Amino acid sequence: MSTRQSTDIVIIGAGPSGSVAAGLLRKAGRDVVVIEREAFPRFSIGESLLPQSMAYIEKAGFLQDVVQAGFQYKNGAAFAKGDERTAFDFREKFSPGWGTTYQVQRGHFDHVLATGAEKAGADVRYRHSVLAADVTGAKPVLTVRGADDHVYEIEANFLLDASGFGRTLPRLLDLETPSDFPVRGAIFTHIEDGIPTGAFDRNKILITVHPEHHDVWYWLIPFSNGRCSIGVVAEPAFLAQYQGEDTERLKAIVFEDAGLAALLQNARWDTPARTLTGYSANVKSLHGNRFALLGNAGEFLDPVFSSGVTIAVKSADLAVTALLREAAGETVDWELDYAKPLKKGVDTFRAFVTAWYDGRFQKIIFHKDKNPQIEAMISSILAGYAWDEANPYVAKPERRLSSLEAACSLFD
Repeated sequence: MSTRQSTDIVIIGAGPSGSVAAGLLRKAGRDVVVIEREAFPRFSIGESLLPQSMAYIEKAGFLQDVVQAGFQYKNGAAFAKGDERTAFDFREKFSPGWGTTYQVQRGHFDHVLATGAEKAGADVRYRHSVLAADVTGAKPVLTVRGADDHVYEIEANFLLDASGFGRTLPRLLDLETPSDFPVRGAIFTHIEDGIPTGAFDRNKILITVHPEHHDVWYWLIPFSNGRCSIGVVAEPAFLAQYQGEDTERLKAIVFEDAGLAALLQNARWDTPARTLTGYSANVKSLHGNRFALLGNAGEFLDPVFSSGVTIAVKSADLAVTALLREAAGETVDWELDYAKPLKKGVDTFRAFVTAWYDGRFQKIIFHKDKNPQIEAMISSILAGYAWDEANPYVAKPERRLSSLEAACSLFD
């Protein structure tokens, strides 16, 4: 028989959105229980942060912990396509705010944030799994299996789902709906990269376009310890052409690009590769009766611009702001005050992701004649400032990108 517990706020998931939400809530004096299925540290991808995320890490009280963790400094993004090269320095951007961040092993990074939430007073329960959710009453109730297999219920005044790719509430409450992006897959691993000193700017993520297929791309994310994350993203039919173990398949695809082959000629592929397919996701609604979905639990677009963690921590800040306004006696419309503002930035990233895969964005960034002001505006988006509506590429991203691509074609 289950026992019933109660608390103020329950958060599902101790990843970046859950931990930042917990930190923000604890700073406001709210009681928080975090239900986390895994034991930390645990492996996750999404290792290249964007500068915008630093503002929310700082606001939650975790900045010192992150700075002292020794992660790889990051100041921008580099792109390669055949012999073409271009790069963005995030310090040279249109929007005010952080211009630098880190490239992180997510197992360590997420553990740093979760530990920060615990130090702030959040009750983080590792290896506790949500079995069921009831959001029909005045207060949401979760049925949870603890690490000792004991099943209990926990009731809260509000529920935040920060379960990421686990998508707990969308799955349990039938909130999932198909993404409008084509199904894509990724093969990825961590390696000892063996890149000689000076051969590569380790302060930037490297995004490389496949030499023959513009919709196939690689990431190379350097870490501070001589290792890196390497992966390829493509539609499943492309990946299915390659036979063997996942590591063999990944190496075969990576070495099709001459630039990556040269960079990684001394690499030691010492960690078995993993795969992820059909990761893009969407939901019918980002909120409901006394609950809201944060980060990837609500929507995940694509990893090409490393937007996942930034969207996650932005959603945490928006949700906590709404909760604190409610606590102060204000009326909160969760669609207007949470979902709509969050979707504004997500839609900006969506326009850029779409333009990447149809080739428009690649034509723009590799164009020989660049306008410094426009480059700074684009740099802001790549740095995560997708909510800054003073930037024309946020206010009207699709229109601006199409016009800019047309201008580039005109002057080719």
